[in-house]
This record gives sequence, structure tokens and C-alpha cells, in this order.
Amino acid sequence: MRAMPRSLLPLVLFACSGAPPAPPSVAPSSQASPAPAPPAVAAAPLSPAPSSTKRIALLHVTVIDPSNGTEQPDRAVVIDGDRIVSVVSSDALASLRPPARTLDETGKFLIPGLWDMHVHFADPASPKLFIANGVLGVRVMWGNPRFAPGMERFHFDMRDAFDKQALVGPRMVIASNILDGPKPTWPGSASLSTPEEGKKAVDGAKASGVDFIKVYTGLPKPVFFAIADESKKVGLPFVGHVPESVTVSEASDAGQKSIEHLTGMLFACSAHEDALRAKLAAFDAGKHEREPGARARVMRALRDDALASYDDARCAALFAKLVANGTWQVPTLTVLTMMATLDDPSHASDPRLQYVSTFMRDRWDPKKDFRTKDRTPADYASFRTVLAKQMAIVGAINKAGVPILAGTDELNPYCFAGFSLHDELGLLVKAGLSPAEALRAATWSPARFFGWEDKMGTVAEGKVADLVLLDADPLADIANTQKIAAVVTRGTLYDRAALASLLAQAKYTAASPMFGGGGYGGDGDE
Repeated sequence: MRAMPRSLLPLVLFACSGAPPAPPSVAPSSQASPAPAPPAVAAAPLSPAPSSTKRIALLHVTVIDPSNGTEQPDRAVVIDGDRIVSVVSSDALASLRPPARTLDETGKFLIPGLWDMHVHFADPASPKLFIANGVLGVRVMWGNPRFAPGMERFHFDMRDAFDKQALVGPRMVIASNILDGPKPTWPGSASLSTPEEGKKAVDGAKASGVDFIKVYTGLPKPVFFAIADESKKVGLPFVGHVPESVTVSEASDAGQKSIEHLTGMLFACSAHEDALRAKLAAFDAGKHEREPGARARVMRALRDDALASYDDARCAALFAKLVANGTWQVPTLTVLTMMATLDDPSHASDPRLQYVSTFMRDRWDPKKDFRTKDRTPADYASFRTVLAKQMAIVGAINKAGVPILAGTDELNPYCFAGFSLHDELGLLVKAGLSPAEALRAATWSPARFFGWEDKMGTVAEGKVADLVLLDADPLADIANTQKIAAVVTRGTLYDRAALASLLAQAKYTAASPMFGGGGYGGDGDE
């Protein structure tokens, strides 16, 4: 038997630990009603007691099709293992081979499993939190981060354990290491100065088995284009930030498949774009000594100029290009909102903090984060003004037909595993999407993005049975995605009690002294 990878030992310890009597029954997964504390005992809560989906039928459900925003009432959905084998009217169920078990779900709504398309996924409680919140797939945006020895295959090992059902966790699509410029933002990122280094980084990522390439803010323009060319040659999509050396239009024309955090969009929509970019480049090329916060002040002035010179016609032309090129946007309004409001003391009393390790809670202190520790009240006021414009941009790109994916930037401050995907859906609606469009961004659109329309993204015969059963209609109110009655994934049905148990175990894990360390800060919008 192969030795367990060191990177997974903390997760395995909690999966296999002994247990006292199960925690009391609690409400289904909801941001408004987090699970109560597990019993104050030394051992972990019991593992959940989910049931097999070997030939079961969910009867009298309303099936929601996020691809077109329609509802099919009173359906019978038959599941056999990890596949949907039939979706028929409830009356027609009698004409099929009888299922082993029939569950009457009158009054409930069935949607495909949710995806968070921008996560970092390293805090120990995260896997169960994703499942408990109906987030059954994630796109990991910094694959196998090089922040500690023995972590070189951290995400690959997790995916393998989840796929083999050795541990509970979501499906994973995994990025390369972050490919950044000669002065990378994050320790452990690839530091690239020449086009040849960029090509070698892509080739190495391909050989390692990643699913896509992640580009970042500091890449020099020639290196970015070398990465774009090499990614096409090796057959890997490339996604990420639009580097400051490149325009949004250039990135789209080069084939960047998704743009995260609306990077570059504010400058791209400014009538002064060329001048703004020149001023930033001149500052960065300067040989002067920099006092703390100098670049932040320059950026604030440039953002203010971009807001004042915002040009709707210029934006419309850019959006048309993004549509023509098939360039997706992942706005991550959750992290943009958090980074603009970290001075709000109410964040520190968020009840979902009970599911976050001590190490990560400490890292979320804005006075300890290198991105925010020198911020002034004027900086926060500027970011909030920018956030309002970013919300308007999301509404505009949606109306223009630019495809949108729901992502949170989980692991950044107050971007919670699982829970915050529901925050993101609410923010997308606030920005102007309909509830159906927001739901699509977390279900059907990820399937389209990956080219998996034939196997997921809708509740249909022959597709993977990744499903979320809701107590209320999400098309009437997107907040209803939080009212989870059950989750189906990997041939297993988690009812209310099993979901509550996952939350209780996640809380226990987060509180353990074992996890006073471990984890890392994800890449934010700056």
C-alpha cells in the first residue's frame, strides 16, 4: 500500500478519528443558521451517516433547468449510483423499473450541484464545508502551492482521495502554480523574466498534470504572450489576472479563457487608458526610494481618474470583443466586497468564523496582511467607490452577453468555503443578474466552460448525479440556495442530519490545536 502523502495527514486524522455519541440534530446548511457546537469532548464528532443512491427516486420534486431558467414541476428523478437514469413525471414512475427506495420530496426544488470557480482550498475544514453547502465542484486557482516541503502534490492528492471516496470533498479542477513576473506578489509563485522561462513553466505544468495555466499581475508583456502561445501548443487553457503590462483587449485576443476579479477592466473602460497605464509603468520603472504606501497612493489616484473618465461606448466595444472571443469573466464580487470593507468591525463577529482555523483567522487580520496593513480611511473609501462601479460593470457585461462564472476567491479574508458561494450568487443578483442567471453562473456555465455539457450542469438523464435539493425556489429568491434539504454526490445522499454532521465535524476541525498553523492566503484582487 502506498504511503499516505504528508500533505493529507491532517485531513485523514480527522476522517479516521474515534468519536463520542453523535452531535444533536441541527438545521440544514445555511449562512443564517450555522450549526451549533459539537459536544465539548476530546474526540471528534461521528462521521456523517449518508445513504447510498443505488436505485433511488426523488418523487414530486420541481426540477430547475439553469440553462434556460425553466421549472418542471412534479418530476420523479431516478438515481442509480452516481448517474441520473430517468427524469419523468411522477405519475410515470410506475412504468419504470421500480427503484429500491422512493423519497417523497413534495414542495422541494432540485438543482444541479453548485461550482465555486475561484477557490484556493487549503484550510482543513474546507472539504466538508463545500459539500455541506451544496458546492460539489471547485476550480482551484493556485495548484499545489509551493509554500512548504511535501506540498508539491497537495491538491492532486486531495482530488485523488475525494475521487476514490477515501475522504469527503468536492470535484476539483486544478491550476498550475501562479506564473508571475520577476517580482512575484506571492512567495512560492513562479518568477518569470523571459519568454523562454514562460514557455518552460508551461511545459513543466503540462508535464505535472494540471488542468490549466494561471497567469498573474506582474508578468512582463513578452512573457505573457510566450505563455499564451505555449499554452495553445500544449493544449491547456490559460486564465487568471490580466497582467498590468497587458490590456484586457490584448489578453482576450491572445486567448485568455477567463479573467478573474475584473482585473484591468476599470482602466480598459477609461477614455484615459493609455495615459493611466503609462503613469503606472513610469512609477514602477522609477529608481526612487519608495515610502510605505507610495504605490497604493498612485493606484488610488489612477483609479479616481479612471472612474472620472469612464466611457460607456469604449466599454461596449470591449464587451463585444469579449463575447466574440469567448472570454469569460469571474467577477469574484465576494472578495472585492470584503477587500473594500475590511475596516468594518462587524466582519470579526461573523458566525461562520467558527469553521475557520485559528491560523487563517489570524491571517485575515487586515493589520497583518501585507496588502492592507498600510491602508488609510481614504484608501477604503476609494475601494468602496470602485466596488460600486465594479458592480455596475458586472451588470453591463451580463446585458452584453459576456459569459459569467460564479467564484469567491475562497481563503481570502471572510471568503468562506462553501458558504460564500451563496454570498456570490446574492451579489450577482444585486449587480443586475436575474436569480436564474446567477444560478446558471454556478451550474450550467461551469459545465459549458469545461466542455462538460454532456455530463453535468443540468438535471437530465445520463448526467452525473451531483444534485442539491432545496426547500424553496431559488428562481423566486436566490437566497433560497441556502435552504438545503439534501445533497447527492458520488453515489451518496446526504440528508439534513448528515449535512449537519459535516458542519459539526468542520467546526471541530477548525477549533483543533492541530490547526493553529497550515494553510495560506489566496490571491486577492490586488
